[in-house]
Amino acid sequence: RYLLEQDFPGMRIGPEPTTDSFIAVMYGDSEGNVPGNALVVDPKKPFRKLSRFGNAFLNRFMCSQLPNEVLKSISIIDSPGILSGEKQRISRGYDFCQVLQWFAERVDRIILLFDAHKLDISDEFSEAIKSFRGQDDKIRVVLNKADQVDTQQLMRVYGALMWSLGKVINTPEVLRVYIGSFWAHPLRNTENRRLFEAEAQDLFRDIQSLPQKAAVRKLNDLIKRARLAKVHAYIISYLKKEMPSVFGKENKKKELISRLPEIYIQLQREYHISAGDFPEVKKMQELLETCDFTKFHSLKPKLIEAVDNMLANKIASLMSLISQEESNMPTEMVHGGAFDGTMAGPFGHGYGEGVKEGADEDEWVVAKDKPAYDEIFYTLSPINGKISGISAKKEMVTSKLPNSVLGKIWKLADCDGDGMLDDEEFALAKHLIKIKLDGYELPGTLPSHLVPPSHRKPLQTAE
Repeated sequence: RYLLEQDFPGMRIGPEPTTDSFIAVMYGDSEGNVPGNALVVDPKKPFRKLSRFGNAFLNRFMCSQLPNEVLKSISIIDSPGILSGEKQRISRGYDFCQVLQWFAERVDRIILLFDAHKLDISDEFSEAIKSFRGQDDKIRVVLNKADQVDTQQLMRVYGALMWSLGKVINTPEVLRVYIGSFWAHPLRNTENRRLFEAEAQDLFRDIQSLPQKAAVRKLNDLIKRARLAKVHAYIISYLKKEMPSVFGKENKKKELISRLPEIYIQLQREYHISAGDFPEVKKMQELLETCDFTKFHSLKPKLIEAVDNMLANKIASLMSLISQEESNMPTEMVHGGAFDGTMAGPFGHGYGEGVKEGADEDEWVVAKDKPAYDEIFYTLSPINGKISGISAKKEMVTSKLPNSVLGKIWKLADCDGDGMLDDEEFALAKHLIKIKLDGYELPGTLPSHLVPPSHRKPLQTAE
């Protein structure tokens, strides 16, 4: 709702788990709902494979279509509210975690939402997060309603959240957590306003980059599936080869299933396959219980060669085609809704702050502090209105900034490149030092509004 800045059909928002359905929020020329059973038979939608989860799930699945600019670039899957306490014991009637896993394998980004004053990870939430195993690079965390606590409490809440997540998500990397208040209401506690703005910008940038990376992600998924298919072929053909032709088939099947971990190790050594490419042992054993091993196919080396050839040669050419296409096409970004509110005008991130301060003013922004800078300038014994690099260095190092930063400031401030600074250039250097000390980044090249008035090129007037 916050991203779209518009209600969508079927939307219900409340503090309790209000959503009891999976809602696919997608672009459509007119507003409307499509129920789950109709959705999975629509060849134009990517949901046909969901029919295997049965009616109990399909009755809790729908597509909400509306003409919203944001949805032209991205589609959003809104999952049901997570159950906690006694409610967890009430079955949903379908395998909730399996459905989440199906979506997780196909989406570009998974966003986990937490409230700043309700951090407990219930058993169902824990199981849901575990179903995203193998998709850890897609997960981002949003700590919402952070304006309802003060800074001290927020630090404790953030620490507690990271500790809780560390127990559920077993990755060496720390998950990216975006802190803020993601709704269009006044902040209850404004002391962290700048933090919330910066975090929202980071989240928006992350979401906006998704359309550009979609083709690469699909290619990445294709490579992943090709490797898994190859390993699967080795496992299946080995089981087929080991089966007796006449008697004792059932006993041999049980023995092979129990020996699966040993078979994995044997295949790893024989075909030089990484252990990470093999399917999970327990899950594989469960699936094999219902299979007839005699109906499995023998290994076809030509097909394996074809997959190897694709991974070694074809993928590289596909990758270069994608990068060529991306360089020729305009940058695809997500527009509309909350994304437009932060792009232009005086409320864009960082507008009027740091280097951007004074960008829309007629007067040179450094001029207001120049009298104080001039006092320092004249104590440095200028010759012919300029001070040498040695004199400037003595003053500039008092800022305690590292030499690499001061060197960049010198390069930006020495507008005429004569190795000396006049009073305006010195004032500019002091202004850039102040910007850096206030925690802002320095520009790569000097913006036109910061160029000292005496160093600006006169505008050519047309006759």
